[in-house]
Amino acid sequence: MARARSRTPRSGRVRAAARLAARAAGRFRRVAGQAVSASVTTADPVAHAAAVRPASRRPARPGRYRSRSPGLPVMVVAGLMALIVAMLGVEQVTGLSVLPDRFIAGLRPPPKKFPVLPGSPPTGIAIDRIDLRAPVHHVGIAPDGSIGVPDAARAQEAAWYDQSPTPGQYGPAVIVGHVDTSTGPAVFHGLTRLRDGDEVEVTRRDGKVAVFEVDQVQRHGKEKLPVDEIYGDFSRPNLRLITCGGRWVGGDTGYADNVVVYASLVRAHEG
Repeated sequence: MARARSRTPRSGRVRAAARLAARAAGRFRRVAGQAVSASVTTADPVAHAAAVRPASRRPARPGRYRSRSPGLPVMVVAGLMALIVAMLGVEQVTGLSVLPDRFIAGLRPPPKKFPVLPGSPPTGIAIDRIDLRAPVHHVGIAPDGSIGVPDAARAQEAAWYDQSPTPGQYGPAVIVGHVDTSTGPAVFHGLTRLRDGDEVEVTRRDGKVAVFEVDQVQRHGKEKLPVDEIYGDFSRPNLRLITCGGRWVGGDTGYADNVVVYASLVRAHEG
């Protein structure tokens, strides 16, 4: 199935960054006003009373005026505004997140809308980018407490971890597969070639196809897996594709690392 993805032109991203910057500037102006007014102290008019010397009056010279330089708070806020504008521009152009979410809450565009599907086990997976078409069966928990893996005889099949959500439900649906066997490449041999924005289609038993968009591909040491990051995100329907990678160390470990594809549900259609 051909993928049709719209790309935001660079000029559109810059205009979007300018609009976000204007909103950020308004917010910082309000904050600056509150900060300056809150920092002004009022002296006791009795305790600090002093004689006032009348000012000498000189005729004003036409065409001349006395200017005052901006105070330190204004200069600090202006510097912060310039920094925020620059960083928002970087985010819009490169797609990289460089600002803390709490710091600019309400300034970023809302995330893409997504459907939520009822539970239904996966039966197949397709990834055009790496020419992958494979059936999906299921695995449970291995005797050592880890996620089970497909038998070597089914190395060209992927396996859904049946203790995770089904693809399209809230949370991370986990699908595992071998990278290779003693006879050659296996089902997930090409996962490291995936890039942000590539699509993964998972067919379900109810006939629906859940379409996920790749967010990132990471490699983690098997002894240092970020468990919460992989299994703990229930903010929306997600997908995790997991296989082996890195250096071969043999024994029960096999490869030293795990390759993890992180993807988010973007749409669904009938199969």
